[in-house]
Amino acid sequence: MIKETPRNIEELKKKANNKNSWRERLSAVNVLKEYDCKQSKDILARLAINDPVFKVKETAFRAAQALGVTSHGNPIYLGKGKKGNLVKRINKKLEKVRNSLPDDYSFEDFKSEFQKKYPSAYDVYEGTKKDFDGWLKKSEANLPHRK
Repeated sequence: MIKETPRNIEELKKKANNKNSWRERLSAVNVLKEYDCKQSKDILARLAINDPVFKVKETAFRAAQALGVTSHGNPIYLGKGKKGNLVKRINKKLEKVRNSLPDDYSFEDFKSEFQKKYPSAYDVYEGTKKDFDGWLKKSEANLPHRK
């Protein structure tokens, strides 16, 4: 445990705030957990409480716990991972993606268009679902037919 602020704290803050890449947030957590300073504790606490991707949230929680981080003097709790729709109105978003594509689109077209149009929603589901492609195919198949 290093008792100083990391030299690249601004870069780590940017990574921790990147809503479009859970992998970057996770890598920031893995670096920040080595530093025992106020800034890293604050970032870890925020991610442990608010991150939408459970892998990131859990890793940040474990790191914050090891550093003795509290929220307003109270211990922080991990809680359970979310079930069901992780992003509000996801079916409407997927429908908009499908309707923006030509009739003969492929699954890869659908997937890349979803990533372009809704990068943060894509990131949440890609980071949370073990079989992301399977989930996306199933969700696409269950969308209402085009008008």
